[in-house]
Amino acid sequence: MPKVTYITPDGEHHDLDVESGYTVMEGAINNNIEGIVAECGGACACATCHSYIDKAWLDKLPEMDDMEDSMLDAAYERKDNSRLTCQIEVTEELDGLVVHVAENDA
Repeated sequence: MPKVTYITPDGEHHDLDVESGYTVMEGAINNNIEGIVAECGGACACATCHSYIDKAWLDKLPEMDDMEDSMLDAAYERKDNSRLTCQIEVTEELDGLVVHVAENDA
């Protein structure tokens, strides 16, 4: 099972096994990671699962589509490595992914 490291805004590291086929957001919700609010439940409609992907992993992710790009415009402190975790499916190729949770207060 792929491992994903979630780093919360307070600097706490959570190394978690996330089942392939789940999204990075679902892995966070299933493990009560603070900061991933996911108000829309993963429909790419709220940006409350916004996170910063470790730059070493950006090229390994699928490209961002127009809907995600648009929704990130509403996210607080968007950066060049911002992604919505509801749009990233966990695969074996993403084993070791590092995700820095953004400030996503609802």
